[in-house]
Amino acid sequence: MVPQYAHNVTLTGIHKERSAPRAQGQNDPVWTRLRQDVFMTAKTEPMLAGYLHDTVLKHGSLEASISYFLAGKLASAYLTTTSLRDVIYEALTASGDIREAVRCDLTAVLERDPAARSLALPYLNFKGFQALQSYRVAHWLWQQERQPLALYLQSRISEAFDVDIHPAAKIGKGILIDHGSGVVIGETAVVGDDVSMLHEVTLGGTGKESGDRHPKVGKGVLIGAGAKILGNIRIGDGSKIAAGSVVLNEVPPHSTVAGIPARVVGKPKYAEPGRQMDQIVEFDYCI
Repeated sequence: MVPQYAHNVTLTGIHKERSAPRAQGQNDPVWTRLRQDVFMTAKTEPMLAGYLHDTVLKHGSLEASISYFLAGKLASAYLTTTSLRDVIYEALTASGDIREAVRCDLTAVLERDPAARSLALPYLNFKGFQALQSYRVAHWLWQQERQPLALYLQSRISEAFDVDIHPAAKIGKGILIDHGSGVVIGETAVVGDDVSMLHEVTLGGTGKESGDRHPKVGKGVLIGAGAKILGNIRIGDGSKIAAGSVVLNEVPPHSTVAGIPARVVGKPKYAEPGRQMDQIVEFDYCI
């Protein structure tokens, strides 16, 4: 006998839903893999079958699913789930850059985080990934001259995920925000592709200065837990910032910095530490 789950969803129904051809997402390997992972999760934990069906399996594309999912996370008494879902879906379908970034970010988590044993796990449970995709919608709104709504979303993202990213900040694709709690990224910050950062990272200013006042982080950079990078300084491509460091000066490309204030202590073993997630600090005592 096939067990019955919430919302009258059965595993048989989920299987049919998963197998049905979908014009929007049928040529999307990330979406196909995500649906497969979610389906297997529903098989192993029947109590979640209704939730997984509503969140992922009933939708025809990643864009439709993530719009539904994030709207439920970010809705409030003043912004309903339905209206917010429409806004998120509009952003995702209007911007090819966002659609690519979402898929690169999700793949990056699977590749770099040993806790992510499937695409379903970060998609459904990792607030760093969820906060980043919510920021991408707020950033799109900012670019559309809808700053009040973008800033309102920033506030809701901070409340829901404990991640505070200004919607004007510019963030590339293939980004991992591991754990996410306490991450702050300022208005004029720029983050390149394939960067990884852990909890309590700050890309902030140094005081009351106005204008371009936040860090510019290059490609493939790894920023350890609790690191603070302050001011309009450049962090070179392929650099590594040790956990707990306070960075006040520019960091040369392919350098490892550590300390308070941070100084160059060596060079990373890999060209792109952000992709390798090796947080061991390589000391070069000749420096």
